[in-house]
Amino acid sequence: MLRAFPVVVAAAVIGVSAMQFRDDTAQPITGFTVADQSADFEWQGRLRAGQSIEIKGINGPIEAMRARGGDVSVSAVKRAGEKGDPNDVTFEVVEHDAGVTICAMYPSKDGRPNECAPEGRGRMNVKDNDTKVSFTVQVPDGVNLVAGTVNGDVEASEIGGDVHVHTVNGDVEASASGHVRASTVNGSIEASMGRADWTGDLSLTTVNGGISVYLPDDVGARVSASTVNGGMETDFPLTVQGRFGPRRLEGVIGGGGRDLTLSTVNGSIRLHRGT
Repeated sequence: MLRAFPVVVAAAVIGVSAMQFRDDTAQPITGFTVADQSADFEWQGRLRAGQSIEIKGINGPIEAMRARGGDVSVSAVKRAGEKGDPNDVTFEVVEHDAGVTICAMYPSKDGRPNECAPEGRGRMNVKDNDTKVSFTVQVPDGVNLVAGTVNGDVEASEIGGDVHVHTVNGDVEASASGHVRASTVNGSIEASMGRADWTGDLSLTTVNGGISVYLPDDVGARVSASTVNGGMETDFPLTVQGRFGPRRLEGVIGGGGRDLTLSTVNGSIRLHRGT
């Protein structure tokens, strides 16, 4: 029997339609298909092309994959750790102009309530609760993925949009038809991008781990790459500009134009052609 976990949902806004969610205290929703009877949280809804599904966790991995249909589907499973009560970890869903943000809400470490909010806003911390929350996300084509955790791997496979993912203690592996931004501290990054039309600076950064990035053949970018303990390799002809050495380089691929930053301390950097 599933346990009861309350879900708080913010008011809907224009552009987000057919939103449905389920917790174990709610009445059944007509037409809702339960994807995983063992899940502690489930949500399903439809987003417009260009909008984002954002997942915010603290302890536990995030796994995302390409959806077969047109709906976004999110499920989460809680597992008890050595400290804290899993029942104290709840979920919140916030709908906004840019899409939907879903958060795993832990008890706050200082008594002030945590806040689930999109992008870099909100408040997420934890005290004396190491409950592991594992998210599974199905993302339809045209929808972007934003996903972050603190202790856990992030994996995004064949996403039909752009991907922006981050963790602190964990590896990142992401492939997308669009571009990929990624960061971690203790872990490696492997990213495969189908397009190279990003705006601004696109960065892939870690401290303890290697970086492997696959770019389309027609990419044009200004590349800044650096490592302290590791080597660098590239499949692309690169015109060197400015500083160049065994652990740092600045140069241009193709016609240049966009900024690509690759940075690690302990690990190698590899720039590959295609997938």
